[in-house]
Amino acid sequence: MELLQGVRYEPAGGRLCFPDREVCGVSIDSRDCREGSVFVCIRGSVCNGSRYANEALEHGAGVLVAAKEERDQIDRILRMFPECDGILVDDERETAALLAARYEGEPSRAMKMIGVTGTKGKTSTVTMIWKILTEAGIRTGMIGTTGQFDGKEHRPSEHTTPDAVTLQRSLARMRDNDCCACVMEVSSQALKLKRTAGIRFDLGVFLNLGEDHIGRFEHADKAEYLACKRKLFLQSTQAIVNEDDPAWKKILEETGCPFHTFGIQNGDIRAEHIQTDGFVQGHPGTAFDIGNVRFEIPAPGIFTVYNALAAVSVCRECGIAPEQAAWSLKSVQVKGRMQFFSIPGGGEAVIDYAHNAMSLQSALHALRAYHPARLITVFGCGGQRARERRFQMGEVSGSLSDLTVITSDNPRWEDPEAIMDDIETGVRKTKGNYLRIADRKEAVKKAVAMAGPGDLVLIAGKGHETTQEIQGVFYQMDEQELVEEACTQKLL
Repeated sequence: MELLQGVRYEPAGGRLCFPDREVCGVSIDSRDCREGSVFVCIRGSVCNGSRYANEALEHGAGVLVAAKEERDQIDRILRMFPECDGILVDDERETAALLAARYEGEPSRAMKMIGVTGTKGKTSTVTMIWKILTEAGIRTGMIGTTGQFDGKEHRPSEHTTPDAVTLQRSLARMRDNDCCACVMEVSSQALKLKRTAGIRFDLGVFLNLGEDHIGRFEHADKAEYLACKRKLFLQSTQAIVNEDDPAWKKILEETGCPFHTFGIQNGDIRAEHIQTDGFVQGHPGTAFDIGNVRFEIPAPGIFTVYNALAAVSVCRECGIAPEQAAWSLKSVQVKGRMQFFSIPGGGEAVIDYAHNAMSLQSALHALRAYHPARLITVFGCGGQRARERRFQMGEVSGSLSDLTVITSDNPRWEDPEAIMDDIETGVRKTKGNYLRIADRKEAVKKAVAMAGPGDLVLIAGKGHETTQEIQGVFYQMDEQELVEEACTQKLL
């Protein structure tokens, strides 16, 4: 089987060799299998894919791939399905990515691949890069938190970086739709789980490294977090990094990856004459110079400057002039990222994805620069994530907001009230005023109703998301619709 060329494996089921077979697909989801599929049994934090191997074979899969540690279980299953074959590998996640890439014809090799990593700013930076490249006439695919674009069609995303099989299928559609480039968010979790294995990135971008994503469900500590992000630059031909971030040298350590830098204090490309308290397109925005080119972007905050610097640096490597980039960025908008809405009677609502202390603090500092009459913050915290985040976000909001409205986010399998208790503990460390309204819709409605002339209402945490997860059920909830409904009710 040509699919296995270059893959180190041992035949399973007591076989001495692996017979040649025709394959019609690679899958890590038993429900996705069909006649002739290869099913890769991924070991997860909750359960192992080998539990679903029988189902995969019943759906027509002809080959099982599993870790060597699962030899006994795979051998037992293959005895029940003697017409099927199996192989055992050292790392089933990496193997899944390599097999999926090979089955799809190595689609990443047909495009210029741009990967962006960082604790915050990935979505905005990827959107900026995509817009600049597209408007410069370069057909570009995009993969990230807010969705995917394959050159013809927009599709929703379940993860920041899709699983390896979904990722390779997406890249194949881009190639088939004549995309010349692909820009994608590359999360630390994706790198840890080897979803991008087998992809050679032409450009790897590092934005920043914060304290978030450390905990039971993500990374053990900051050292592991950094090490996972570094993996992007082990598979990149060239790096573009934020030289103002203290971690930039460690990110590149022992990668041997040549690099260019950007920044405000330091960098090959620098922003000068920065203004973060002005207006662009009628809303709070930023302005700055790169050389003799003036950039005006309809999004506030110093982080917007850094995201734009990264985007301009990437596009320069693609042969696009700063003037073209400036023209494109003047009208850039990212759903759920500092997205402004006028409130009847005065004031503005701002929807932002800020879902950790670092990003919430940045958002609030950016809005404080506009000297609002009052800054009202509505937010909750997701369940089954690092508990420390709740205390930290509560303290940040209590310190920087005139009023905090504590509400629910995606509680998942946790009690929303318990999560809100933790947030309240953080807020109470400050002198900030606060309310508790568990129903997020009612919380948004209350905050918008309270807003007067000159007030800013930040609705943080969910951003672009269109559902709320409670006890395993996903309920429809779009922040933009909540704000628009609250504004309509205010008019009545």
